[in-house]
Amino acid sequence: MITKESKGKVNFVLAGLLLGLLMASMDNTIVATAMGTIVGEMGGLDKFVWVTSAYMVATMAGMPIFGKLSDMYGRKRFYVFGLIVFLLGSILCGTANSIVELSIYRAIQGIGGGALMPIAFTIIFDVFPPEKRGKMTGLFGAVFGTSSVLGPLLGAYITEYFGWHWIFYINVPIGLLSLYFISVYYKESLEHRKQSIDWWGAITLVGAVVSLMFSLELGGNQYAWNSVQILGLLTSFGVLFILFLVIETKAAEPIISFAMFKRRLFAATNAVALLYGSAFIITTVYLPIFIQGVYGGSATNSGLLLTPMMLSSVVGSQLGGMLTTKISFRNIMLLSSVFFVPGIFLLSTLSPDVPRWLVTIFMVLTGFGVGFSFSVLGMAAIHGFDIRQRGSASSTGSFFRSLGMTLGITVFGIVQRNLFENDMASAFAGQQGVPGAMVTDPRAILTPETRATIPAPILEKITDILASSIAQTFMWALVPAILAVVFIVLMGNERVQVKPPSAPQPNPGRE
Repeated sequence: MITKESKGKVNFVLAGLLLGLLMASMDNTIVATAMGTIVGEMGGLDKFVWVTSAYMVATMAGMPIFGKLSDMYGRKRFYVFGLIVFLLGSILCGTANSIVELSIYRAIQGIGGGALMPIAFTIIFDVFPPEKRGKMTGLFGAVFGTSSVLGPLLGAYITEYFGWHWIFYINVPIGLLSLYFISVYYKESLEHRKQSIDWWGAITLVGAVVSLMFSLELGGNQYAWNSVQILGLLTSFGVLFILFLVIETKAAEPIISFAMFKRRLFAATNAVALLYGSAFIITTVYLPIFIQGVYGGSATNSGLLLTPMMLSSVVGSQLGGMLTTKISFRNIMLLSSVFFVPGIFLLSTLSPDVPRWLVTIFMVLTGFGVGFSFSVLGMAAIHGFDIRQRGSASSTGSFFRSLGMTLGITVFGIVQRNLFENDMASAFAGQQGVPGAMVTDPRAILTPETRATIPAPILEKITDILASSIAQTFMWALVPAILAVVFIVLMGNERVQVKPPSAPQPNPGRE
């Protein structure tokens, strides 16, 4: 039985996990809002995307590795390791003097983040009985949803009033508090056995992901798609990915076990996580740009307008978590898609003529729909696996969501940039008085100071082009959103089975 004392310990453990998850999941969105200021101070406009991509790629690559290690040697030591590395990376980021330095330090942060997110969900399954997991994962999902939208607001506020360095330093007190709670109050009773580590699988996986990301980002931008550099990167991706598949079929303890994918629920859940992640991530990136660039105002105001999406995603996450003991994962996610897909479609109709209140409704629908996935997909990925497989299952699910987010930022970033550049080049071909930066980078018109210097007819034309490029990007995002519905249907009828009240309860307060 869980004693009163152990309940107190569980509460501290939960607080530590929530703080760590909030810190790691919010980091990308909080940085995105400050990028304009960072680039303005340090330069490196052509490299700024790697400040975000370095973090996401490192996080994604670390997830399956740390998930597997936590199954082998325990959750606590690798969660604590992730916290320490993340905090070290945060401190280094605050001292960066160039975009290249900042990107390297962000990768260090990402390595720590790769341990935090999947292990946190796994600890919840280890600590809480089935009837409470839905509520707890709903709470975790609410934190994840909150961070997706709160990040831009907090990033804008800190940058405006304290300086961009503090968007990294603010992680230190949060991380130290999480470190204290987990170190002192979380006790593991599982006996772990030493296993071989699939290092070759990890190396080929990381290499394949990095090669793919570089090819997508540099292709059509710094190098032509048929250039030696891009073809070489794509070839490297193909070779390393094939090697990874071969290695995983032969490894005694593979980083990503293909045997897990024989379970229909697990395979379909990961596909949905990838597709939902790729579609939703662009809302957190391009809605602030739309609001700021089309309607005008400061970055802080654009963040404030995202608050309804944050709140609706929290509601969706909590509702989804509570429903897992009543209806199947598939039916909950079908309910999610009823709001998410129409929400993305409505965002694809954005224009300068759409009033702000209507944009708010579009965001509420999208946020509510995606909120279900934050809690439900995490539970579905782990469902049915024993305690020695949960770390791998959870980390694989987190890996696919992060892969989707990384691909979404990269691919849809290319789509929006090309649309904006082509329309700007056509509209202002040979026209004097239009700075080159304005033609290639929509952020050039985001600040009120810059907008005030642009003649009204030119500004109106630029905002029309910006709005059109973002709306068309959301239209393309309908592709993964609709594909996700197909895989939701394939998830089956499984749901959380609650044990009778007499069943023994885990006691995390004892060794």
